[in-house]
Amino acid sequence: MATAGVLQRAASPGPPSPRATARYGGAVTTLCHIRDRLQAHRPERVGREHLAQASVAVVLRDAPSGPEIVFIERARRDGDPWSGQMAFPGGRMESGDPTSRAAAERETFEEVGVSLAGADHLGLLAELQGNPRFERSRLVVSAHIYHVTDPAPFVLEQREVHDALWFPLAELLDPERHVEYRSPRAANGSFPGIVVGEPDRQVVWGLTYHFVDLFLQAIDRPLPDRWQPVGEFRLRL
Repeated sequence: MATAGVLQRAASPGPPSPRATARYGGAVTTLCHIRDRLQAHRPERVGREHLAQASVAVVLRDAPSGPEIVFIERARRDGDPWSGQMAFPGGRMESGDPTSRAAAERETFEEVGVSLAGADHLGLLAELQGNPRFERSRLVVSAHIYHVTDPAPFVLEQREVHDALWFPLAELLDPERHVEYRSPRAANGSFPGIVVGEPDRQVVWGLTYHFVDLFLQAIDRPLPDRWQPVGEFRLRL
């Protein structure tokens, strides 16, 4: 593991905007609501034959304004297909990982210093195959959901992670954060995205967006129209 550094950026961006809560008549959701909905969730799965395997952790915590979720900004590295992208903490399974869940927990601790050993595992969200046009190899990614209480400050594995943040779950539903993202690897393609930090840099898109979409559907809080970005949160491309 590369030298790690402590990141003092655990504060919330603030209370959810009225736009984010208006569609649900008040609070968007609670951890109790999330637990109830996930009990009935049936995760999407894909065949694993001839596929490399990776795992990510969808980590939630309680905050005064409602549940928050962890996103990381991957370090920028030449030759890395995920360079600079927003993601959930996670990575490839290793020979010592008995399960995809174990891999998610190991990678989360290594990348951001958050221990999931005593956390509540709320279930498997989904298994999704990465797009072979953008990945170095065919890969299936498993996403596991956790709730942590009083997590320690982030400690970043600087070779892998440039930044990490707790983001209000309700803000993912704010239409003004929804943008059309153009990937530098797909000159003719555009993708739905959600601004979770700096508008020209910290945008959730691609496989992570798909996992966010599935999670919000699972808790009965689906995303608004993803293809009509409005307001001040626009990418400067």
